[in-house]
Amino acid sequence: MTCWETFQAYGLRSLGYGERLLPKADITLCDQVVLIGSGLIWNIYFAAIALILGFFLATGLAVAKNTPNRWIRKPAEWFIFVFRGSPLFIQFFLAYEAFVLLPKIGIEFTFLGVEFSATTGWLTRAWLGAVIVLFLNTAAYSGEIFYGALRSVPKGDLEAADAYGLTGWNRFRRITWPTMLRLAWPSYTNEAIFLFHATTLVFFSGFPAWKQMGDALYYASYFADKTFNPFIPYPIVAGYFVAMTLVIITIFGLINKRLNRHLPQTKRRKIALRLNLIR
Repeated sequence: MTCWETFQAYGLRSLGYGERLLPKADITLCDQVVLIGSGLIWNIYFAAIALILGFFLATGLAVAKNTPNRWIRKPAEWFIFVFRGSPLFIQFFLAYEAFVLLPKIGIEFTFLGVEFSATTGWLTRAWLGAVIVLFLNTAAYSGEIFYGALRSVPKGDLEAADAYGLTGWNRFRRITWPTMLRLAWPSYTNEAIFLFHATTLVFFSGFPAWKQMGDALYYASYFADKTFNPFIPYPIVAGYFVAMTLVIITIFGLINKRLNRHLPQTKRRKIALRLNLIR
């Protein structure tokens, strides 16, 4: 097959479209680039959903941790501590084992005199189970970042808000929250990059690939086993992730510029890539 025919056959293979079986012989470089790129769709999905949902939970955690009410503050502190204090891979493992047990329990309910029963086996699928773990993990890390930024909001801004009669929700929405985001955004950008890289752990986490619909590392491992040459598929994965990292930096950089548009050029905080070597 030509590269174009390979793309037509395997471009969306990770989503279940195209050729049903993976190539087993005469594997070409084009096969590996296309299929690994197809699997990258899942990595982008894992990161995007977890990041979007985690952003809102992280904001709530930061606000809860900053409140003087201990009944609200303590649960937020313990949530952040547990998910930041334990390895992400262990969280994947424990969550998967818990999700495996849930289908054995099942859910039963009665509606209008009719009994219904349902199982929760869908939680063991990577498209949901892995996303839940990533969502909770990034919410904890982002919550701590936002909390630090929330504590760093200049008192002058808050006093100015009081002088204008802004209190409660209006002050938070118009003064506190935008300032918090502006201060936290460079660090939050690095969290987004790490989260995207952490999606590769889904392959090792126990969440199975359904009908050969796996992520980028799934296909890289497949080609490494079939060709006995890991020095082609794994650098392809690395190349894709480097490219996506540059995309994330660009997008978050534009958002950072938007958040700091009101500041003088010399006082704007620029985003610098800082790799997390250990977590």
